[in-house]
Amino acid sequence: MSVLQQNYAEVKRRIAEAEQKAGRQAGEVGLIAVSKTFPSDDIREVYAAGQRDFGENYIQEWYEKTETLADLPDIVWHVIGDVQSNKTKFVAERAHWVHTIGRLKTARRLSEQRPPEMPPLQVCIEVNIAGEEAKHGVAPDEAVALAVEVAKLPNVVVRGLMCVAKADSDDEALRVQFQTMQKLLADLNAAGVRADVLSMGMSGDMPVAVACGATHVRIGSAIFGRREQKGKDGQ
Repeated sequence: MSVLQQNYAEVKRRIAEAEQKAGRQAGEVGLIAVSKTFPSDDIREVYAAGQRDFGENYIQEWYEKTETLADLPDIVWHVIGDVQSNKTKFVAERAHWVHTIGRLKTARRLSEQRPPEMPPLQVCIEVNIAGEEAKHGVAPDEAVALAVEVAKLPNVVVRGLMCVAKADSDDEALRVQFQTMQKLLADLNAAGVRADVLSMGMSGDMPVAVACGATHVRIGSAIFGRREQKGKDGQ
């Protein structure tokens, strides 16, 4: 077993432990392995260990990986970085998930450019849960309204909400942020959008996120190692 595969096994163990402590069902929390900035060969190693869901931030880098890894037909690509207007066509054509919908314009372009033979693109509304200027996403009080509008589009399906918690938060502050996300998901369903996904929790705050209802956690450094910082959102 390679070092990456050992790291992967340890992350899976930690998620199972967090599920148990939170009184949740085993396997209830999905893992997105955040592979941004790491080479395709690293993805292949983790894929060989059983992982299928991978998260990418940088569209050009991800494009090259989709070409290199085209022989892995069951890989599931999650876009977890901001999608600029000039990149929506490629995302619409190759992504399975987009976790970072913060503008109706972006969602509309993705819907229009989604190939008709493909299933609807699964999307999450990104919530700037701590109101940080450097982060993308909508304010918490705008999330439900945006989701309702996005849900009207024909070729996307709103699955839920995503957030990146404030980096220097202690456990109590994390709980406040993640519990606010839980409430927003309930509000979203009350507004008529059937949504079941809370994409939240990363390498450092995963146990708290799982305790607060995360359905998908995005783990990068604990699997792939330390990376050079290229952006502010994502893992």
